[in-house]
Amino acid sequence: MSARRQSVSISAPLSISPSGQASILSTSPTLATSPQGGYSSFSQSYEARRAALGGSIPFPQAGKALSPFPQHEANETRILLLENVNTSAVDMLKAQGWHVEEVKKALDEEELIARLKDGGFSAVGIRSKTKITAKVISEVPSLLVIGCFCIGTNQVDLLAAAKAGIAVFNSPFSNSRSVAELVISEVVALSRQLCDRAREMREGIWNKVSKGCWEVRGKTLGIVGYGHIGSQLSVLAEAMGMKVIYYDVLPIMPLGSAQQVESMEDFLGQADFVTLHVPELPETTNLIRAEQIAQMKDGSYLINNARGKVVDIPALIDGLKSGKLAGAAVDVFPAEPKANGPNFGDALNDWSSELRSCPNLILTPHIGGSTEEAQSMIGAEVGGAVIRYLNFGSTIGAVNFPEVNLRPILHEGTVRLCHVHLNQPGVLKTVNAILGEHNVEKQFSDSKRARTDSFSPRAGDVAYLLADITNVDEAEIKEIYNAIAGSRHNIATRMLF
Repeated sequence: MSARRQSVSISAPLSISPSGQASILSTSPTLATSPQGGYSSFSQSYEARRAALGGSIPFPQAGKALSPFPQHEANETRILLLENVNTSAVDMLKAQGWHVEEVKKALDEEELIARLKDGGFSAVGIRSKTKITAKVISEVPSLLVIGCFCIGTNQVDLLAAAKAGIAVFNSPFSNSRSVAELVISEVVALSRQLCDRAREMREGIWNKVSKGCWEVRGKTLGIVGYGHIGSQLSVLAEAMGMKVIYYDVLPIMPLGSAQQVESMEDFLGQADFVTLHVPELPETTNLIRAEQIAQMKDGSYLINNARGKVVDIPALIDGLKSGKLAGAAVDVFPAEPKANGPNFGDALNDWSSELRSCPNLILTPHIGGSTEEAQSMIGAEVGGAVIRYLNFGSTIGAVNFPEVNLRPILHEGTVRLCHVHLNQPGVLKTVNAILGEHNVEKQFSDSKRARTDSFSPRAGDVAYLLADITNVDEAEIKEIYNAIAGSRHNIATRMLF
């Protein structure tokens, strides 16, 4: 790595008691420094829980509020949130006393670089449309953390972020129920041709027909990808009297009476409805194309609420117009508009007009997880992860870093070292030599769990270390910081005290 990053962060504001004891101001929520079991599956919205608890969300194991080193006005933490990130996250971040700017749409690469550089932002929050490329990461040295307020992280260059010392957080499970419920509604709507009948009624056409309209009871739902969404969908479908089969690259124990099918060809030939729930990876690009559609049952239905590149859209159009498929529902597309409005045309995808002309087709603007409950939980989960990383150095839940955490600091005179470094022999020897004259109260380092969505073997090139050092004064903190940040293995170093 040609350039090394030396970075600092701002903590929650402090309140000093007459005895000199520091505590977090009441405007800031108490923060957790350990993972919250079941946090992403809360059934109530963030706002409902906050109101029930008098305006704050408590987190156990709160420690002393930490401040950055060195301290000066330029250290103000500034956060840019794009694409209408939910107010649950906005409120949490503002409660830290941080400067939060909101942009309602996605930004392209050059716009994003200019905005981040001009604003000196330490963190950026995005949803699915904004792309954070290697160029963005290399040109914005102030960036410490990226929050993806959605399930996927394929819109971020995870390896480039890790190599630059930037942690990336997402919310992989919080909108699972919302997506599963949308699929169930689409299964019913497709089987009854509801969208065509509704459109005809709006045009003044009365077309009461039963031909080609079916009950879903007794039909077979085929799920590609039996993860958190697929398994929840499985339970809902069985409750409606459907038979459920699923295909996954891994052997997974089913819920209820669902059955795993080993061969994709056999799977496609059995299902009346095929629904996709896989990430966007090189091996899932065009997972469903003309060959797979030909293997599906005549008069079956295809549903894609996963990622836009998973289905070959021209092949889907051919399948619908030929009658091979009785209908389809598509919520995600290879290219999607950056803002709401009349933007879904042939200039974006050259097959758009032809797709819109297909019969019994449900088209939705990437709304699988767009419910108040899901967005509230996503905002709270990712917002909390960003706060814990900036304030305490915790990487629990990071998708591109090892997950490292230390118990909270409870007393004065302790400083926390947050050191992102190359995963090479001799690093710990160098660090411990620098810290050798000081009392290291606790230390945790890991590199084994670093990962990216593409499962790149190079993801392990980055390691992360947290260490708490006691009884050090400002001069000693400066000495430690300069020595470690200047070491040849350094990627990014922060000191919190």
